[in-house]
Amino acid sequence: MVFGPEVGMGCGIQGAGQISGLGRNNEALYESIAVEKLCWRWLWSTHGHSLAVCPAPRCPCQPDCRQQCETCGEEEAKYRCPQCMKYSCSLLCVKKHKLALSCNGVRDKTAFVSMTEFTDLNLLSDYRFLEDVGRAADAAARDLSVHRPTTNKFINYLRNRARRHNINLKTLPIGFTKRRENSTIFNKKEQKFYWHLKLVFPHCHAEYTLKRVPEDKTLTDILKPYIDPVESDPVVCQRLKIYTMSPQSDVQILMKIENREQNSTRYNELDASRSLLENLKNKVIIEYPTLFVVLKKLKNDMVVLGQEASESAENSSSGSSSLSSEEEGEIRESS
Repeated sequence: MVFGPEVGMGCGIQGAGQISGLGRNNEALYESIAVEKLCWRWLWSTHGHSLAVCPAPRCPCQPDCRQQCETCGEEEAKYRCPQCMKYSCSLLCVKKHKLALSCNGVRDKTAFVSMTEFTDLNLLSDYRFLEDVGRAADAAARDLSVHRPTTNKFINYLRNRARRHNINLKTLPIGFTKRRENSTIFNKKEQKFYWHLKLVFPHCHAEYTLKRVPEDKTLTDILKPYIDPVESDPVVCQRLKIYTMSPQSDVQILMKIENREQNSTRYNELDASRSLLENLKNKVIIEYPTLFVVLKKLKNDMVVLGQEASESAENSSSGSSSLSSEEEGEIRESS
């Protein structure tokens, strides 16, 4: 196979007509790369009979055809986001553009492609997407939580196991949403619960559902992927920005106390350093635990059990002090 001189060191678009003898897949690959308007050096591997592509150091026909970083605008771009197609020069700029645009960096495999732009690469992508869907469906079919028994025997077994840990687990009748969502199981081999857990962030109006959370996992480790400034996902971090920017000492984890009147809603404060099992002991749970992650300075209407007495005492003391000051003022005016 012989390449033209333009293909060896030139721009991919000018060299497109010089390739001969390539298969249809390789032509589609060449066209897709040529559309990006990047400079490429094409080499033919005689051993593997495959097309190898590597970036050329400089395009002689277009010296400034290299893309600049769209985040900082200073360095030459090295990466391109598959989701939003933005150019970046470093890992720092990649993270910055994800935070600014709320981009997850994952290519949209279901994006619409017109028939005029449809190539063999799109066909291969669709085929692999269908394979991934089939693989996910097969994994779901093998999941124990999907095929867990819903008989009274299984429900009573979960209740008895929870009772041994001083947890009052209550279940709803079949047909309720929480009953249908609940994926809590007890692993007989490991002798521990794997809980279905819901995290609610009321200050950001966000909710996240976790499945198969082991009972020995601490609440701090559970919340790390959400509110930790370093380990959290950039998209989640941007949505929960008010939590990530606050010190960890201001974050409070609450759980609603069940079986109370609607007008007297109270919450239990949980210890983030302890495991999930230790925090659930001596508490009533309906189907699965729901944790409310709040900030101490913003939890206005959420009363924690045991703190309402101190708050009422503070309010009464402040009220009495204001009354005494008003009385003193009246006495001074009368005198």
